Amino acid sequence: MTPGLDRPRAVHSPLVIDVAGTELNDADRRRLAHPLVGGVIHFARNWQDRAKMTALNAEIKAIRPDLLICVDHEGGRVQRFRTDGFTHLPSMRALGELWMRDAMHATQAATAAGQVLAGELRACGVDFSFAPVLDLDFGGSSVIGNRSFHRDPRVVALLAKSVMHGMLQQGMRNCGKHFPGHGFVHADSHVEIPLDKRGLKEILNDDARPYDWLAGTLTAVMPAHVIYPKVDKRPAGFSSKWLKQILRQRFAFDGAVFSDDLSMEAGRYIDGQLLSYTDAALAALAAGCDLALLCNQSIGNGALLDELLDGFALAVRTQRWQPDARSEARRRSLLPGAPAPTWNELTDALAYRGARRVLAKAGL
Repeated sequence: MTPGLDRPRAVHSPLVIDVAGTELNDADRRRLAHPLVGGVIHFARNWQDRAKMTALNAEIKAIRPDLLICVDHEGGRVQRFRTDGFTHLPSMRALGELWMRDAMHATQAATAAGQVLAGELRACGVDFSFAPVLDLDFGGSSVIGNRSFHRDPRVVALLAKSVMHGMLQQGMRNCGKHFPGHGFVHADSHVEIPLDKRGLKEILNDDARPYDWLAGTLTAVMPAHVIYPKVDKRPAGFSSKWLKQILRQRFAFDGAVFSDDLSMEAGRYIDGQLLSYTDAALAALAAGCDLALLCNQSIGNGALLDELLDGFALAVRTQRWQPDARSEARRRSLLPGAPAPTWNELTDALAYRGARRVLAKAGL
């Protein structure tokens, strides 16, 4: 921390960061104890086996019981933990293809997938997964691809609702992504800035429909690092028009809004300028996000993470940023409301075994 900067009071903890490995180091512990940090996101490098993951998460909670432990764990090719008993979950496209053959069987399988996904994560101490994807499958997006359920927003909404129901049965909240829709553009926002040149009416009538239909069911939303120039010159995650006027006011969504990863190539370009991580996170929060993610910066000396924490501490002291009690309440609402089962308790549970059988019967 920069000398002379006092830490702000823990009124609002909007930052979600990562840790370096399968065990915490001193720098990880110092950062996680910072009152502006509200969560930690795991990646495949944090995984060795169930015992190590459970111990890692227990140490994180010993530092701050209110920290939200997150992971991108959707199924298909985006599944961080795949060994030591974890079920290989189907891609969402596989559920959409099943829908075309047997819609009721597909909704049953989607619920089962949500149960297994959330149950296994929670048994290892993970609180929250950034799932499900609500993007439509237009057939041309390499970054979305088979992460999408279907081209039809009605199918996407119904299957996503089934996955979310299964997650909730295991005590885990959900996150629809990437608002208002990433499926139409070909560019990958990890490495470039995608442009979607369609008009607002077309997007609202197609890509954004699942968010409208599911506004009362979704507990969190993640906007896309995509610019829709006919709507706003800023990417959706930095656009108050998308987040405040459309998502909040028009769709009446009152859950948490996460920025997408600010380390992505498109994550810091605003109004033609490449912002610092601090300025990008501040811009995301000002636009309507409740939490800002900065991923994959703990490896090495983690200087950019420390720069972010110091920058936010200074923003509080200079009143450039004001903590928001409502945003903090939204963050805390994502924490599980009941203790998680152990792995043995999970695998002995009738509901879990039944969900595994449903997936196996469907060939998923």
